[in-house]
Amino acid sequence: MLTGGPLDVLTGDYLAELTMLILARDRLKDPSLGYARTFLRQMEECLGLARERGVRIVVNAGGLNPARLAGELRKLAQRYGIAATVAHVEGDDLLPRVAELGWPEGLLAANAYLGGFGIAACLAEGADVVVTGRVTDAALVAGPAIAHFGWTPDDLDALAGAVVAGHVLECGAQATGGNYAFFREHDVTRPGFPIAELRADGSSVITKHPGTGGAVTTGTVTAQLLYETTGSRYLGPDVTARLDTVRLTQEGPDRVRVDGVRGEAPPATLKVGLNRLGGHRNEVVFVLTGLDIEAKAALVQRQVEAAIPAARRPAELTWTLARTDHPDASTEEGASALLRLTARDPDPSKVGRELGKAAVELGLSGYPGFHLTAPPGPGAPYGVFTAAYVDAKAVEHTAVLPDGRHLIIPPPQVGPQSPCLAEALELPAPLPAGPTRRAPLGLVAGARSGDKGGDANLGVWARDDDGWRWLAHTLTVDLLRELLPETEDLPVTRHVLPNLRALNFVITGLLGEGVAAQHRFDPQAKALGEWLRSRHVDVPEPLLDALDVPEPLPDVPAVPEPLPDDSANPNRTEAP
Repeated sequence: MLTGGPLDVLTGDYLAELTMLILARDRLKDPSLGYARTFLRQMEECLGLARERGVRIVVNAGGLNPARLAGELRKLAQRYGIAATVAHVEGDDLLPRVAELGWPEGLLAANAYLGGFGIAACLAEGADVVVTGRVTDAALVAGPAIAHFGWTPDDLDALAGAVVAGHVLECGAQATGGNYAFFREHDVTRPGFPIAELRADGSSVITKHPGTGGAVTTGTVTAQLLYETTGSRYLGPDVTARLDTVRLTQEGPDRVRVDGVRGEAPPATLKVGLNRLGGHRNEVVFVLTGLDIEAKAALVQRQVEAAIPAARRPAELTWTLARTDHPDASTEEGASALLRLTARDPDPSKVGRELGKAAVELGLSGYPGFHLTAPPGPGAPYGVFTAAYVDAKAVEHTAVLPDGRHLIIPPPQVGPQSPCLAEALELPAPLPAGPTRRAPLGLVAGARSGDKGGDANLGVWARDDDGWRWLAHTLTVDLLRELLPETEDLPVTRHVLPNLRALNFVITGLLGEGVAAQHRFDPQAKALGEWLRSRHVDVPEPLLDALDVPEPLPDVPAVPEPLPDDSANPNRTEAP
């Protein structure tokens, strides 16, 4: 990013719900920790280059200890002889006030999501590097825009536009073809990172450096816009961005204009992420091969549960059978299914030795072909994330400037909200009745999914107007429940985003107590959208014919060419 072309600001988003729990556990072991140490290693490589290029850096890598990270950065700059001024933003840490705010004891972290005005204040005072704690992901882009254009809290439309641009950038290559439903249409072997060219009115152009992989299209940007949002209003501490007003236009190759975004006053409260230990967890995976898979699964379940004394039985035992086996398979692995036993309990001993003993001792007395994917371990603690809300006036959002001064950032004024356009607009006219063909939904619709605490968010979009006319009337909550049986007994809310030709579903409680609790096979719902796209529905034949889809539909995946062996490449880097 630093060598590929001119930039004013380079941002980095280091904090997810799970990351905050990991940092909290680090801080338990050593109170001087609690920040993303990987960022320091990155700065060893490129802080000097950033200063040479005049690029300012804004990151939330401070995590639970932004002041300490700022101090370590100053030491690093001094050690390498780099002239760099460092500032930080604090005030998000509410853990010392848990009792006052009425939250339960035993929390590891309690952090409010701050906005971009603290970042802007640091930049306005000449900071070359700004590190924050828990700010919203989009604040990393909105803050520099506020500083550059001199926006005030009253510039709601401009702020909303910057928030939307920030949301597009926050997950990096997810906006340039990474995790994209129609990935086969682009070379996404190594997608580049997105860039937002922001303008004074809040509009932007999303692009990337020339020569980098991937693509920036209205499709890739739509996919990221739908990621982990909840409906037409995107609530934030600085502004409420109206996603039902976003317009996307392909301006040219790898250039998508984002404009038309309207903003409303932010809510009177700030979201607070609460992290605590939920108990201890362990997992044993049995391999079932060949014939009688379900009977073998039933046998091992009876045997294991009978082998654990009632007094030592974990509070929660969950069995999941994944039918990965194929009939008449040419490999043993292809003939095998996986039976996963998950145990949870507040007492670590109940998910450790007793569970492992019950599983391993079946080795010579279990189902034919008994073996495990790995020996049972001792179990491990798991975390729980929940969201709370606090009056914005009760949080002391503070910019700690390069000269050490502390500047308190006042909360913005709140005001009334207007009806969402998606609620006011009628759905498009449905397609005329005609012949249909049973086919995967994903041939005509894209999807992107993710987590919001214990809830799953699922965005689905059509690629053209006819596809939207069909999708808007077809993919109802009832059909979603039918296609995704896991959602059958859960609250599901559907939101309509006509400008994006998209539907957004919030599935409450699908992820239990959040990602760290690993409530389901895909604990962050990352592939929920791809599961939905694989389900077969009755699709109008004109939509399929327009795609040149052969009949019958092929069921054989393309085999990619092998990647070149770069083991001798001196520039090769290992995946983190």
